[in-house]
Amino acid sequence: MKVAIVTESFLPQVNGVTGSVCRVLEQLAARGHQALVVAPRPGPESYAGARVELVPGVRLPFYSSVVVGLPTRRVTAVLRDFAPDVVHLAAPMMLGVSGLAAAERLDVPAVAVFQTDIAGFARRYGLRGTDPTVWWWLRRVHGRADRTLAPSTPVLAELDRRGVPRLSLWGRGVDRRRFNPAHRSPETRAALAPDGEVLVGYVGRLAAEKRPRMLATLAGLPGTRLVIVGDGPEERRLRRLMPDAVFTGFQTGTELSRLMASLDVFVHTGADDTFCQAVQEALACGVPVVAAAAGGPLDLVRPGVNGLLYAPDDGDGLRAAVATLAADPDLRLRLGAGALASVEGRGWDVVCEQLIDHYLQAAGGECAREAAVQRADDAA
Repeated sequence: MKVAIVTESFLPQVNGVTGSVCRVLEQLAARGHQALVVAPRPGPESYAGARVELVPGVRLPFYSSVVVGLPTRRVTAVLRDFAPDVVHLAAPMMLGVSGLAAAERLDVPAVAVFQTDIAGFARRYGLRGTDPTVWWWLRRVHGRADRTLAPSTPVLAELDRRGVPRLSLWGRGVDRRRFNPAHRSPETRAALAPDGEVLVGYVGRLAAEKRPRMLATLAGLPGTRLVIVGDGPEERRLRRLMPDAVFTGFQTGTELSRLMASLDVFVHTGADDTFCQAVQEALACGVPVVAAAAGGPLDLVRPGVNGLLYAPDDGDGLRAAVATLAADPDLRLRLGAGALASVEGRGWDVVCEQLIDHYLQAAGGECAREAAVQRADDAA
């Protein structure tokens, strides 16, 4: 197949959208498929053998590290030259509209991947009351796609409730070589917890939408050491709130693998995650997870099996869950074994085969006919 991926985010930005696009590109290349990427600049010229066509982007005024692509008719010309069999829209918002328009002009099926809770993101940055407008826009964008893929069952249900048509479930894979208990490092543990403390870790962006300030509820928990991996606009404030925590900064590659596998408990504070890859990576390392009972983690964390859940805004509940695990090594061992078992069959090879099936179904099935009728009605 020839797959054109129009993505709102790509390298050098590192986030869930970029990560999933990179893994899909690697899997497509491994199967002999040809891919093209359209992404906002700056960025690389190619990735995994796929050419990357860079278009103008703009930094968000309230979050300068995030660049979003701007709509441009150039996308149509680029896709016409490439002649794709399917257009993959990764978290379509602004640039994705150009990808949709190009797919319509070229009569090519478009598969939209819903990955970012834009309404929740806006609320975290003080833009309250924008939900109706945001969902009107998302419904309009995704309504033009031949198929929309939701990453988790809670998100699938929400999209259905909001009136988004032609929905299917498509989760995310995990790299079992990079995230594996074999990376657990006695040296790393000794450096982080010289007195044998239980290592409680958070991995992710230090930004308002991830609610990392909830980690302050874990301060002073007896026998624990809090490790915070990541960077972002909240870092300076978090350092003041939690002076005894270890801040490692942004990590990737081998060092991230060692840090993740060396934890005893993984904590996730976000309540607007559509999937949460970091949770799945912790599970693949055999680390029990404590997460907010909201969004994507509801599909990943099974209380009493591979972790514990707490009410999203309940800081005391978060502290109590972590305290329970910190005080009980046998429970951690049992939940760690459950964590490993819970990610069986979730490799990117399996997940990408599912994605290719979605491409084929969108191209030739009922979804394509329904979308064509929808577009005709919109034009009328």
